[in-house]
Amino acid sequence: MSRVEIIVWPCLVGVLLLALWEIAVRMLDVPSFVLPPPSAIAVALVKDGPSLLLSLIETLKLTIAAFAASCVSGLLLAILFTRDRRIEAALRPWAVVLQVTPIVAIAPMVVIWVGIDHVERAVFVLATIVGFFPILANASFGLRDVDPGLSDLFRLYRANRWQRLFRLELPAALPAILAGARISAGLALIGTVVAEFSAGSGEATGLAWRIAESGARLEIARLFAALLLLAFAGIGLNFLLAWVEKYVRSQRHLDARSG
Repeated sequence: MSRVEIIVWPCLVGVLLLALWEIAVRMLDVPSFVLPPPSAIAVALVKDGPSLLLSLIETLKLTIAAFAASCVSGLLLAILFTRDRRIEAALRPWAVVLQVTPIVAIAPMVVIWVGIDHVERAVFVLATIVGFFPILANASFGLRDVDPGLSDLFRLYRANRWQRLFRLELPAALPAILAGARISAGLALIGTVVAEFSAGSGEATGLAWRIAESGARLEIARLFAALLLLAFAGIGLNFLLAWVEKYVRSQRHLDARSG
């Protein structure tokens, strides 16, 4: 399938679904506060677009910061796990517990710990917690999934643990780390939005607060417009990291051929 077809077919399906949505809402006379037609959402997007975009930028700032913190913390902890099995046995269960604990359950505690006047810090902490586990899991797997022949070669040349880490293990783990980063970016965005809902207040400026505000005022078309912007932001992050992953893989192939 060509690149044009990859873009055209999803667009055609989207246009068809929007047309069916518009027709169904108008034929069934569905109230706009229950389900607005796409045309009303487009009007709301044009009308409230600037304010919603500013809120989206605030959400993306926290998302990117949380994603970066997730990558650093997850990778460092994965390296620590692969260096010492006792440390992994002691800390991994707690990392799993932290991952499976719902954000809404710990949000009030985090808000109290970082300060009620610092909602953004609480959102950052909560989004980082959500995003770091895929990096930890994938990096741990990648660091251990080393070619046995290359590992024996490094051992034969008496490479120290730092040489093994930077010249063998990290390059071998790079595809797994990038795959984990794609998952982590999406979870960081979700975690930011959920944390804004859970920890946010009237002081919040992120897109999640605008969604809650629109729902409370029954401005459902504006709510859908905000959701649309959020979806496009998530798709953009995914495509960006997919491009980075593809570029890194192509460079690795070129290096292998030149080697």
